[in-house]
Parts: sequence; structure tokens; C-alpha cells
Amino acid sequence: MVARRFVVRHGPAAGGSAEAAEEQQHEVEYDTEHGLDVLRLQIFSLTAVPPDLQKIVVEADGSVVDDGTDLEAVSERLRLLAIGEEGEDDGAAARAQEKSDEEFARMLQAEEEALLLQQYNIQNDGGDVFRQRVEPYMHQVLMYEDSVGQEAAQKTVPICELEEKALVSLAKEGNFNPSKDEEKHAFLLQLLFWFKQSFRWVNAAPCDSCGRETSNVGMGTPLTSEIKFGASRVEMYRCNHCSSITRFPRYNDPRKLIQTRRGRCGEWANCFTFYCRAFGYDARLILDFTDHVWTECFSNLYGRWMHLDPCEGVYDNPLLYEKGWNKKLNYVIAISKDGVRDVTKRYTRKWHEVLSRRIITSEETVVSVLSSITGKYRTGLSPDALSVIENREKEESEELRKSAYLQVETALSLPGRLSGSVEWRKARSELGQADSLSCSSCPIRKCVDGHVSNIYDALSAFLSHFFDKKIPKERIIEAFEALKTLMLTLKSSNFKSRSATLDQKAHHLFEEIFPSIERLLSAISLKAELGTAGYQSVTVSGNPVHSSLALPVALDAVNEILSNYKNNTFFTEGNHFPRGNRVCSGSVLASREQLPIGIATAAFDGIHSSKWEEPDGAKGCWLIYTMQDGKSCELESYDLMSANDAPERDPMDWVLEGSADGGSTWNILDARNSEMFESRFLRKTFTVDKRYKANAFRFRFLRVRDSHSNPRFQIGSIDLYGKTI
Repeated sequence: MVARRFVVRHGPAAGGSAEAAEEQQHEVEYDTEHGLDVLRLQIFSLTAVPPDLQKIVVEADGSVVDDGTDLEAVSERLRLLAIGEEGEDDGAAARAQEKSDEEFARMLQAEEEALLLQQYNIQNDGGDVFRQRVEPYMHQVLMYEDSVGQEAAQKTVPICELEEKALVSLAKEGNFNPSKDEEKHAFLLQLLFWFKQSFRWVNAAPCDSCGRETSNVGMGTPLTSEIKFGASRVEMYRCNHCSSITRFPRYNDPRKLIQTRRGRCGEWANCFTFYCRAFGYDARLILDFTDHVWTECFSNLYGRWMHLDPCEGVYDNPLLYEKGWNKKLNYVIAISKDGVRDVTKRYTRKWHEVLSRRIITSEETVVSVLSSITGKYRTGLSPDALSVIENREKEESEELRKSAYLQVETALSLPGRLSGSVEWRKARSELGQADSLSCSSCPIRKCVDGHVSNIYDALSAFLSHFFDKKIPKERIIEAFEALKTLMLTLKSSNFKSRSATLDQKAHHLFEEIFPSIERLLSAISLKAELGTAGYQSVTVSGNPVHSSLALPVALDAVNEILSNYKNNTFFTEGNHFPRGNRVCSGSVLASREQLPIGIATAAFDGIHSSKWEEPDGAKGCWLIYTMQDGKSCELESYDLMSANDAPERDPMDWVLEGSADGGSTWNILDARNSEMFESRFLRKTFTVDKRYKANAFRFRFLRVRDSHSNPRFQIGSIDLYGKTI
């Protein structure tokens, strides 16, 4: 750890005479222990240049500051260049371009050598073997176009539930009025997550008689009823307990798979691609000759094809296999009703190495065979339809051409294979970083959590009423049980038309505290009204997505209050839950985050089951919360809640700091050591004794409960309380 003082210049380069007067100079106090991300954040707070657009150059030698730079040794004078701006230093840009040109030349040379070597290793230059590997899949993907099968597939999906989740996912990013393309994209991701949870992976088929473990005893002869659905292979298993024999037909008909809902990667990708077509997505099955299958869908939102792996629940991460699983790719072929495409370049950044392994036939023959198959299945297409396909392919060809020569981000951490047994994955050499999940450096995210604070305010007022009136514990529990029942009824109803009617008992319970109930309903975007039969009913008020976002928060808060009262943890003045001065609507930046469900803002969404997860944070990570619109806050206390599982990932030691200048300098507000969370979803309140007006707060989590056996950090929720100024 070294404390440094950097002088960062930003603006036109020196020597620009009159223009140079516009140059700005900033002093940054920086602790090298915190890493480059924090330095970029501090510079962002001073210059408004986002971290991902910063190019930091050491003025003494023109070198670019990156993750490999020794920040303890470089000279103190730095220049900030916004990537792409006209004032970018010509010398540094020229050196970077020269280096890029050299690397590109080396890659081209390696590619030429690989092609030359390929000519001597080709096993079959006629293309028959290659064609036989690809063309049979055309029959499979054409089954996706069966309208009766598509309708049957749709009926197995909880469409309303996925629509709601899609809209909520957009709302959490502040998008309450998405476009059709945004809605469709979000629904596709929810379809992927649902499929991952609803389809079952089969290592060894469980016993049909007793449901217990079995062992493989070879292959069986397919029955007529199995062949009917494409099961040309049948695996046989003997039960380890009752000795019964179980058949596991490897069905290829996706219409059968929506019934059986089990298999390995072939069945998973086959069935999921069918679901994508059933919901109108342009989808294609991706065949990897090194024995894997997945899906691609065309995203109108992105204007390109997007990778989706249903087995792993991963999307838009095409380097997963080469970098994460350590796969030695050769041919990756996209297969759809419109033909076949070689998309290998999307999935590699080692094209010259891949070329050396493509020895089934020549590259020219690959192109010829794929073109021949495609032409056969495009016969009869209208000129307009053909024009759309060809224009899309032209754009994709350019994208793939560029992809093969892109550099891999060195900090990119991708997981090994997660589906299948450990023994099976190990035999395939696909473990990679097997305990790592998909993660990334974290962008600045806005907290859409005003509803959380409003709900806590309303419930706090609700409890204050009971406290002031000295209402007995039993009556309080009864009122909250009725409130819980009401919320569960609302949550289980269709999100577009939520409605629940209060029975006489609930109406009587709520009558004397109706102003508090009204305040709570308003915080959940609900309203109470008198029905035609004289009964009070509760319905949606305004955009139904607001209610979808807020109801789980309110339900979790009510459950927590009930648990406290049932465990004799009564409401008292001072530190209690919920409190009415919760800070909200700021922005969050973290050292890293878990995609897609463990993002940094999940710590502030008020939902117990969500969490911020830092994949490499067991021995240190950080999170910065910045107030909105230049506001400041005098922090009084904060709550941390343990996450849903894995106690070894709980925070144990941490420091909370505040900054009055947006993160340029920090002051310690609170420090904790050897804290233990004895149970899951346990909320602990910590008082901040030091009064300090700050516009940014930083948690530096120094250690988790067991950092030796676990690389991860997680926290269920973080709530900040204080006086906003």
C-alpha cells in the first residue's frame, strides 16, 4: 500500500497556444492498494469522463496506464484522454496504432501458416464427411416450424409470469416504458432463465421403479415408439438398489422434449431453440463439432445474432467455450430453416489456432458445402424475403471478419462448464474455472429504489401508531398477518389487473389505521376503493409494473416485521426495522459483480432473495454509493443483511468511508471487525458515531467469514439511513 498524489491534466495537449488555456488540471490523492478501477472512478468524479472511456497516459514516457501498470512506480504527472476525442495525444495514438498494426500483421502471418499446414493435414477434400456432419440437422430445425407444436410449446410456458419478470428487469434499470424491441429482448432472457430452471439435466437416468441412482450398462435397441420421436439411441441403466432396468431414449423431436423436459446438451439446445421459434424469435441451432450445442437468436435491439446457452443459463458471451471451458474449437455451424452458416469466428480469438484444427476439408470446400445446403432450402423464398436474409448475412459476415482479430480483454473472467457431473466435465477437460460464474467489471448503475424507502416510511408510520397507542402484541401480529394475506393475494393475481377484496375481518382490522394503510398502498402503486357490493377492494393504480416492482419488497418487509414480533423483537424507538429515513435513488459502482442476478444494485432493491455477489471478493472488494443530483447526506446508521446461502461468503471485516468531493478523498466513518451473521436473512444495524456530510460512501469489505475455502463475497442488502441535505 502506497499513498500517491497524481496530477491529472485533461483537455487540449500542451503547445496549443490559445486552446491550451482550456486545459484543466486536477490533483488526486490515491491509495495504490485500491486498484486502477478506483483511480478511474476518482478521475471520473473530477472530469465527468466515464471510466470505460478513459485513456490515462504517463506524460514522462507516453505509456498507457492499464491493469499491468505499477502505480507505485510511475511518475505523478498523468494526462487523461477521452477515447475518441479529437484532443487525443497524437504521439500516444501513433504508438498504439503501430503496436496494433504489428500484432495484426503477426496474426495474419500465423493465419497464412495455419492454412498452409492445413493443406497437408486435410483428411477428406471432397466435403462428404463435412456435409454428413451438418445436413442431418436441417431436418431437426425444420420441425421447429410446426405451428401445432409451437402452440403446444407456448402452453407449457408461464407467459404472464415471464412478461412480468421481463418488465420488472427493465424497470430496475429505470425503464418503465420500454420499446417493443426492449420488451422482446427482456422476455427472451427470462425465457432462458425459466428454461434453465424447468429442464432437467441427466447424468444417469434415475430408476423408473424407485427413483434412486443407477449405473450405465450400455446401449439398447430403440422401440418403434421411441424411433417415432427420433430416438435412434437408447441408453440403458441398472438401478444400484433394486436392480431394475431403466431406458433413456435420446429423443431428437423437440415436440417430444417439451413433454419429457430432460436430457443433456443436445436435448437442451434442441428444445430451447424450438421454444425461441415458438415465440417468434429468429433462432438457429449452433453445432460445435467438439461436442456441444447451443442457440443463437437475432436481437432486434442489438441488431445482431446473440449467443444463448440454455444448459448454462448464459447469454451474449460467445467466448465462454474457448476462454472459460478451454475448448479447442474447430467448426461452429449455425443451422436454421433458412440454411447454414459458419460462425466459428464469433466464438474464438485464436483464429489461426482454430484453422490448424480444421482438417476435415479445405476452407473452400466448407464454403461450397454450406452454400449448397443453404441454396437447397431457400428455393421458393420471395425476392423480398431473400433480400432481408442476404442483407443480414452481409452485415454478419463483416462482424465475423472483424471478430477473429479482436483482442481478448485480459481481465475477462469466464467460468468452466457448470452443467453435468464433475466427473463428466473433467473427462471432457471442460472444468476450466469450475467454481467461477459469469462476472464482469461493474458499470455505474442507478438505484431504482425510491419505492423501497416509501414502503419503509409507510410501515414505520404504521408501527409508530401501534407503539404510541400501546396496542397489544397479539393485535399487531393479527394486523400484519391480514396485511400479508392481502399482499399474497395481490402478488398471485395477474400483474396487469391486480385486485383483491378485503373480507369483513380485514376491513375491521384496517379501519382504524386506514390512513397508514393508504400510505402503504400508495407506495406499492395500489389503491383502495369501495366495490359495488359495499366491500373494500384493492387494485392497481397507474403503471402495473410499479406494483410488480414494489410488492415483493413490501411482502418481505411485512414478513420481517412478523418474524421480529413472533421472536419478541419488538418495535422500539431508535434502531429498528423499518426506519423512515432511508437514503435512495443514488448510483452504485462496485469492484465486480455477478451476472445476471448478482449485480451491485441488487443490494439496494429491498428484496431478501436477491444479493450483490463479488466473484473474487473474499479477500477484499469495494462498493461506492454516490448521492443523486449533487445532494449530500449525514449518515446516522446502516443495515447489512446476510444473503440466502453460503455463510462463508458473509462479510466479516469492513470499513465505511465518506467523501465530500465525489470520491477524490475519503474519511473513515465506521470500521467493524470479526462480525458474524448467525443466520440467513439476518439484519444487523450499525450506528455511525462520526457525523460527516458526504455525497459518496464507500464500503471496503476486507474479509469474508472463510476466505480460505471460498473466493466469493456476497451481501443480501445494504440500507443507508441519514439526513439528506
